[in-house]
Amino acid sequence: MKTQLPLASRRGLIIGVGNAYRHDDAAGLCVARRLQQQAPPGFEFVEMSGEGAALLEAWSGFETVILIDAVASAAQPGTVYRFAAHERHLPAKFFHYSSHAFSVAEAIELARALAQLPRQLFVYGIEGKDFTHGLGLSAEVTPAIKKVCTAVLRDIAQLSLPSLQNETRNLAHARTRAHQRPAAQN
Repeated sequence: MKTQLPLASRRGLIIGVGNAYRHDDAAGLCVARRLQQQAPPGFEFVEMSGEGAALLEAWSGFETVILIDAVASAAQPGTVYRFAAHERHLPAKFFHYSSHAFSVAEAIELARALAQLPRQLFVYGIEGKDFTHGLGLSAEVTPAIKKVCTAVLRDIAQLSLPSLQNETRNLAHARTRAHQRPAAQN
């Protein structure tokens, strides 16, 4: 599922990675679906399996990308991680669980080597418990969905997106002008 904006408006992309039919592997998809109802204008949403080449193609042309995926690092299920992947490499123990040709971490490092990383790339990992076939998140992972949504919305509010800041400033200016009334003429 992808919501697409005109090219001129393509500032931010939220990618939910996962498989809806492998329990906790759907965590990234759940976050993206919930955020689609809450994020400000200027963000597109896409759900992906996490295949590396498709990720590089999906984020091409975006200033900012926020990617959410399940991880299996042997930590407590439901633990949330946040990485500024545009600033440093992802730790090797994260995102190694993959049913794809190559993992999210490998896709990011390939993009870094090819100079194709977005200007800002934030990666959220939600520690999963159950990656077997089936529907629904485990009880430990379910509360992490809301936690990650809150964190992503906080990130979006703090992002340095010049075009988003200009749009916000223009909207505020337009509202101010709409509320100003001409002085009564006598």
